[in-house]
Amino acid sequence: MTHTGSCLCGAVTFAIEGDFDSFYLCHCERCRKDTGSAHAANLFSSTAALRWLSGEDKVQTFNYLQEGHIKSFCSICGSALPNLQLDGTLLAVPAGCLDTDVPLRPQAHIFYSHRANWDHDLERVQRFDTLPEEKQ
Repeated sequence: MTHTGSCLCGAVTFAIEGDFDSFYLCHCERCRKDTGSAHAANLFSSTAALRWLSGEDKVQTFNYLQEGHIKSFCSICGSALPNLQLDGTLLAVPAGCLDTDVPLRPQAHIFYSHRANWDHDLERVQRFDTLPEEKQ
């Protein structure tokens, strides 16, 4: 299977050849910090191959304290991008950077005990299909 993706500004594009092994929603403090959200949504593969189609020179990689919390991103728009982890044996792909449909549903919330204090009962929060109008 081939998956394609890009950053927000379109400077970086990529293809991934192969299948994903897992899809996790990570609530650890580092993932919350680097996404600015309740959790990271990452796909993982030990067999798929990443190929940069354009903008590889725009890809920056940050390895927090050189201990393996790795984030790759576009140096122009800051969008999260795929990266290799565990000495290049594991491909991590932020689900939101794919332009093709994600073939898996999340399999688990991980580091759930570290979730943000406001991250509960979110299915009860009001929903809008667009930006809501401001209340007068």
